[in-house]
Amino acid sequence: MKRVTCRLTVFALAILAAPPFVMTGAAQQEVPMRGTTPVAPQGLNKIPPLPDAPVRYETAEGQTIRVSVLARGFTNGWSMAFVDDDTILVAERGGQIKAVRKGILDPQPVSGGPIARGQGLSGMDIALHPNFDRNRAVYISYTKPIDEKQTKLAVARAIWDGKGLREATDIFVGDGGGGGPIVFGGDGMLYVASGGGGGGPNATQTVNNIGGKILRLTDTGSVPKDNPFVGRADARPEIFTMGHRNTLRMAMHPGTGAIWQVENGPNGGDEANILVPGANYGWPLVSLGRTYAGPWQGPFSKEGMRDATVLWIPSIAVSSITFYTGDRLPKWKGDVFVGGMRYGEIPGTGQLHRILINKNFEELRREPLLVDLRQRIRDVKQGRDGLLYVLTDGENGAILRIEPAD
Repeated sequence: MKRVTCRLTVFALAILAAPPFVMTGAAQQEVPMRGTTPVAPQGLNKIPPLPDAPVRYETAEGQTIRVSVLARGFTNGWSMAFVDDDTILVAERGGQIKAVRKGILDPQPVSGGPIARGQGLSGMDIALHPNFDRNRAVYISYTKPIDEKQTKLAVARAIWDGKGLREATDIFVGDGGGGGPIVFGGDGMLYVASGGGGGGPNATQTVNNIGGKILRLTDTGSVPKDNPFVGRADARPEIFTMGHRNTLRMAMHPGTGAIWQVENGPNGGDEANILVPGANYGWPLVSLGRTYAGPWQGPFSKEGMRDATVLWIPSIAVSSITFYTGDRLPKWKGDVFVGGMRYGEIPGTGQLHRILINKNFEELRREPLLVDLRQRIRDVKQGRDGLLYVLTDGENGAILRIEPAD
């Protein structure tokens, strides 16, 4: 059952319960609309360039950090994967994969990747096999073009040989849509997010399609026998969870092996969820966000639907999630890091959130980081060196390295 106290602040409840009132002698401004969406304001659109010199930050836990640009020149970078101590693969929204070797970006795309098409909220995600150091297997989710208009969600498996990808083969092709986030869980299974968008209840609240679902597959793309809907004639056996809007990224919790997922709400109501087999996360029947035109999307609670673990009201346009497990930034060990692309629907307000949770995975406090850089944060990952790396979104995106200042 949805617990309203988990999903809604007392302040918001008070607003909903307050009697209507009428103001005289004043009127709200007319906001220009594009369809049912307010036109974004332009006041902060001039984003300053990233500094050439490292920037020092004092942070809440006393973890003083230095942030520097490792590499620049990505066109709408989408995701990162650390294939060895010196090499980072970066997937771009348009369908190319670039390599950064010892901090130097190779401008030529990595050879051997699948043919992909950038589309909407879809990008390319990269996941390394749990036994990557032995088998060198790389998994790539992407938007597969079928013809000039049609695309499908696809996941390919390839082998990284140190220079490029080879033997790229699709292990899963969905019914439609674009590339979705992927991650391996502690059970060794591959989790694949399939977008739900604004498709309505039929896309997210029924189990005979993959829209708005998280799928669970083996590393060869087959259906595990213990998936929650296996054996039901009315259900797709790949489905693991349902009721998701737009899943932007997933990460495995290092202690439990469970999958944490972040998804965008409409206007507010971004969520981080812990995935439970067969669970329904509510969209579009339940939401803590407003429609873009202003009214609430729907009720905040509904019997049989699960609560979010972390909420954002206003939203930060969540884009990525990772858990810090290293020793280089010891006062952040065990914390959750979530990337955001804009705060409260205002362009130029991207930031990185550090969330301290307790042993029951309940939020204790939250700290926004890198706010002054005003970058759209597309991905955040821990590197093999125990440092944090952040990928910015844009026409000249960059990888930022976060390390101890002293």
